[in-house]
Amino acid sequence: MKVLLLTFEENEEDTLTRILSCIGNRTEILEYEDKGILQFEGLCIDKFKRIVVRDGNEIELTYTEFEILLLLAQNAGIIFSKEQIYEAVFGYDGTADDTAVTQHIKNIRAKLRTAGVAAPETVLKTIWGVGYQWKSET
Repeated sequence: MKVLLLTFEENEEDTLTRILSCIGNRTEILEYEDKGILQFEGLCIDKFKRIVVRDGNEIELTYTEFEILLLLAQNAGIIFSKEQIYEAVFGYDGTADDTAVTQHIKNIRAKLRTAGVAAPETVLKTIWGVGYQWKSET
């Protein structure tokens, strides 16, 4: 059995109708509800409640720190440049101030360390000369 999972931003019904017409009649559609929970080595990230929990204790992050953490965690294994992070979080050209991203990463790591993550640098990796990456589970 093969399963195809799709997510849509806009025009969900039209896109789904076109896909189903290509696939044929022998198709079952299963609904998938995004619970918004990401789990990594004792960390629980709830994107809807906007909280990060480690061993039952909430790690308090600023809005920007949470956005950066969520971006990287949702895309585990993918390397983002400082400019890409800046643009994704602040919504405009990332060349303006990439030192802000570096400082936010330092703050996130410090808060993870305080919460008991032994080596936050292995979870939130620096890829020298390129950017940052959240550790892939594979």
